[in-house]
Amino acid sequence: MAHFNARTTAEDVAAECMPAIVNKTILVTGVTPGGLGAGFATTIAKYSPSLIILAARDIAKAQKTAKEIKDKNPSVATRILQLDLGSQAQIRKAAKEVLTYEEHIDILVNNAGVMAPPFGRTQDGVETQFGINHVGHFLFTNLIMDKLVAPEKSSRVINVASDGHRLGPVRFDDWNFDDGSTYDPWLAYGQAKTANMLFSVSLAQKLGSKGLISVSIHPGVIDTHLLRHDVDESVKALVKWDRTQGNRRFWGGFQWKSMSQGVATHVFAAFHQSITYSKDNGGYLEDSHVLNSEDIRCWGRDPVEAERLWKLTEEIVGEKFDY
Repeated sequence: MAHFNARTTAEDVAAECMPAIVNKTILVTGVTPGGLGAGFATTIAKYSPSLIILAARDIAKAQKTAKEIKDKNPSVATRILQLDLGSQAQIRKAAKEVLTYEEHIDILVNNAGVMAPPFGRTQDGVETQFGINHVGHFLFTNLIMDKLVAPEKSSRVINVASDGHRLGPVRFDDWNFDDGSTYDPWLAYGQAKTANMLFSVSLAQKLGSKGLISVSIHPGVIDTHLLRHDVDESVKALVKWDRTQGNRRFWGGFQWKSMSQGVATHVFAAFHQSITYSKDNGGYLEDSHVLNSEDIRCWGRDPVEAERLWKLTEEIVGEKFDY
């Protein structure tokens, strides 16, 4: 929207989206207090959704966010779901629990993630960033699809990506970085964020005709303590990659946002009526706008790459999802 920009707050967007928030059931992954998922959930609580499902590996942290929601609006119901995106077995257990819910899920926000850690693997042997940020969300989303897609129902799936996708495409032949021997934290982050974007492209292609809208978003650069390791060295490494790759836009540093400004695009993507099946499905958003294709790296929007990723991820999780 023309009146939204990088300084727009989540409260500004939520106020405009109020009719779309009321009485909705929303599931958010990654809801640690002080993080973007918690910021999104507590912001929309003011506008009386019927239920906010808080999915997290750490139940105690999810409970703190549930209390923040209750403090904001006692009428909003919350439900906590244990979800460890680093374990396919636990994801399957969580998905079975979701399938027992009576409610249709109107909005799924795949927000949880890790950023540029040292090399590691999930419980299933997948490089940590690719495994948690993409593979875990891919499996969880597909396993609960019956709660998202139903006759005469609509839903949205928001995949939280990043302009960090500029750092590189999916490495189809070596997504595990030769078991760590060629690992670079930022190139792995770029791969994972590209995968988030391509997942939305695939969901839109496969399920848009059944009432599902899926978009990916870049919240902006916000100090959420997601980067937990040597911050100074990590930022230097990121700047070096941008200079090496010619990403001149980032040479002068980063434009920081407040938490509310960062969550604004979450709210816009989840609820704004301007996002349509025919025009925006599968798109990528920054600053509460859907970007034009020419402003997105080709590897983050290509339908052929999206289908390759879908098939690769099916192989990783050992299950096909045909729609």
